[in-house]
Amino acid sequence: MKKFLFFLLVLSFCFSSYSKESRMSNLDYVDAWKQIAVQQMIDFEIPASITLAQGILESGSGNSMLAQKGNNHFGIKCHGWQGEKIYLDDDTKGECFRVYDNAELSYLDHSEFLKGKSRYSSLFDLELTDYKGWAKGLRTAGYATNPKYPHLLIDIIERLNLSELDKLGVPTVERKLQPIAKTSKSSSTRSVMLHKNNVKYVVAKKGDT
Repeated sequence: MKKFLFFLLVLSFCFSSYSKESRMSNLDYVDAWKQIAVQQMIDFEIPASITLAQGILESGSGNSMLAQKGNNHFGIKCHGWQGEKIYLDDDTKGECFRVYDNAELSYLDHSEFLKGKSRYSSLFDLELTDYKGWAKGLRTAGYATNPKYPHLLIDIIERLNLSELDKLGVPTVERKLQPIAKTSKSSSTRSVMLHKNNVKYVVAKKGDT
């Protein structure tokens, strides 16, 4: 009997250890999804910091049942969804949530969801680096019912320094490299410029060859 109880104790400890090790931390989550978040920022003009902070908050860093069972990292409900569904208790009992084949599709749908809904349109007038404006705007537009939602997002962004990722979507200030000779048909001097992707170029004017 003692051996059996000891075996159960060891088994319980192993399962407990496995559960703790398999849970993603906030930093694990950022490492796993930051490249996707940055790509979504480039494609849809949504700050990567906001996307990641929402993913962390809505999915418990990917550990929630909705994220595990439905690959839904943003708590997006069905709203006319034609795909697979899962029903969980949220604001009310048995609410309908979207299910995705993989979590990357959840990121894409999150971007399309924000971009395609008119109530979020004012957010896209904000700078990519204005994560505070985005956080407050999401709550105002009705993304979440929790009045502390903006504060929670901002806290995650600042604690994990996610705003640094937003700078990757902002064009580098173009700068002059060196003047070039005047053309025969133009009296003004042209300067070679360096674009954000380090490609040199010259802005031509009428009369230039």
